[in-house]
Amino acid sequence: MIEFARNVRLWFAPERVRDDGETPDYRFSLANERTFLAWLRTALALIGGGFAVDQFLPDLPWGWRVGLALALLVSGALCSLRAVSHWVRCERAMRKGEDLPVSRFPALLSVVIALVAVAMVVVVFAGWAG
Repeated sequence: MIEFARNVRLWFAPERVRDDGETPDYRFSLANERTFLAWLRTALALIGGGFAVDQFLPDLPWGWRVGLALALLVSGALCSLRAVSHWVRCERAMRKGEDLPVSRFPALLSVVIALVAVAMVVVVFAGWAG
């Protein structure tokens, strides 16, 4: 828990990451930043998808519409938080010469997106049948 709190503090004071270890090759830090930005783009796409489901599918039953929209919105919020957390953890690991951190989050996010996609397929087929 203490490590998590320290990492959260580093989200808002990234210059303090430099307090650990030695400066890595700048290419690795820039690659880490590009990965962070890719996760943010994914988060924005999920959030946009959640709003799109809510706003552009008014004929969808309320429960389906809200459920799908919330699944996408929550996934986007978690993805954005994961992005900054992973950036800090990777930057610290590179500076200390440690292995990069592993995470189950990409698998979890993939499963959630797949479930939403399957639910959307069901909705589309139900719409065609109705």
